[in-house]
Amino acid sequence: MKKEISIEEKLSELSSKFSKNDTLVIILAAGHGKRIRSSTSKMLHTIWGVPSIERVRLAVENGISKSNVTIVVGIKALDVANAIGKKPHTHFAYQEEQNGTGHAVKIGLEKSNLDNIKYCYVLYADMGLIDADTMREFSEEFKKSKTDMIVMTALYDGPKGSNYYGRILRSRGLTYNGTPSLYKKKELGEVVGVIEYKDILAMKDDEKLYKEYRDEKYSYEKDELLEDFNEYVAGIYGFKMEPLRNLIEELKANNAQNELYLTDLIEIFIDNNLSISTYMPKDHRVVLGFNDKTVLKEMEGIARHNIYNKLKNIITIADADDFFIDESIVNQILEIDKDEKPLDIYIGKGAYIGRNVKINYGVIISNGAKLDGNIELGENVYIGDNVLLTCLDKQKVVLEDNVKVYESNQIKGNVHIKKDTILERGVNVTGSDKHPVIIGQNVLIKGVSYLYGSIVDDYAYIEHCIFYYSHIKAIFDDNGKVLKCRFIRPKEEGLESVSTVENVKKKKS
Repeated sequence: MKKEISIEEKLSELSSKFSKNDTLVIILAAGHGKRIRSSTSKMLHTIWGVPSIERVRLAVENGISKSNVTIVVGIKALDVANAIGKKPHTHFAYQEEQNGTGHAVKIGLEKSNLDNIKYCYVLYADMGLIDADTMREFSEEFKKSKTDMIVMTALYDGPKGSNYYGRILRSRGLTYNGTPSLYKKKELGEVVGVIEYKDILAMKDDEKLYKEYRDEKYSYEKDELLEDFNEYVAGIYGFKMEPLRNLIEELKANNAQNELYLTDLIEIFIDNNLSISTYMPKDHRVVLGFNDKTVLKEMEGIARHNIYNKLKNIITIADADDFFIDESIVNQILEIDKDEKPLDIYIGKGAYIGRNVKINYGVIISNGAKLDGNIELGENVYIGDNVLLTCLDKQKVVLEDNVKVYESNQIKGNVHIKKDTILERGVNVTGSDKHPVIIGQNVLIKGVSYLYGSIVDDYAYIEHCIFYYSHIKAIFDDNGKVLKCRFIRPKEEGLESVSTVENVKKKKS
């Protein structure tokens, strides 16, 4: 009997060797997210068409170049790992039991080759709006600060009662007993600790939180922690590796959740006289993470808004709140715009343009049209309302210059339509790997027509026809006018299984 391969063995097969680069990035992707209420791992929920975990990984790959990456997986471990696949300098670590973020980082360190590592960054896989520029700036700020640890923070600007983040605690002008601080003004505002939202709630109403920093002691009341402290830990950290390895063992689960909190490392570093700096991104929205569908939808809206702002002065998008253009297509549009030639591209309400579509000048994609697959559009192509263009990975749809595909038509599989051809309403075209459809130039197809695996010559005129594996030629009359192919259909099969309703009624009676 064949031995079943364990999760760790399968993860090992998807892992690759680290490079000699001195940087490690740990991405925490072990949780499932109970509040997301889905059988799909939270990490695989998409933001603008890409799983959150993959967005985070790409931000790291492009922002902290050549870094080694360890992805800590747990619940749905293989689903997450298989979605990412085998990537260079990337290792998967299995957290079988989830015991907090600090525990996840410990697992990540234990399962990583740390021989050459001097710097370690940690971030969460549900932060699907994080981008390469933010990660690059964060890394550069850490190196420039020369501190032992850096914490990314942000300012919460939503309803006060909805701030569920851990609060940053800083030194201030008055100590716990009301006496002025001995430190100079420029020395105030240093990070002295963090408190998680659930631990604030666990405090008694008249209880104070005390923090010691250097030789002074500060106090914080429950109400002000809930209402007035809006700087929160964004969930991205940077560490010098040596103190991280030495001090992570000091994490204790003495909190409301009885878990090892990664944020507790802030106070552990402070207690060991190590330096901590902070970095706040220009746009606080890039650090959003999601635990439920409401926040996920909000993040999707932010992603859409960002895409719209990139394109709004380059192409026409009919509805800023209802469209999808894959980011690879966005980059393609931005690239061809460098020629400073008017693009004249129009995207209708509800239109969907997926990855691997090649866009072009003068293209009109109308309301509700969907383009998904390897699709190549020539100049001035018109795609009508609710048209579907789609094909499998190894297939291709090509529409040459000036092709017009009118409302609700469907084009699927291997299909090549040459320039100046028109497909009026009611036309379906399907090409297979073995039998692609090739439609020539200046062809007109109209009425309810269906073509499968067929070849159509230039200038042909087809109306109300069904063709399978056919070759349709253009025949002209004495005046040079093309003759119509009309009401043509394949020979019937299985007619013995069909009868009229009247005959059925007679037999029953």
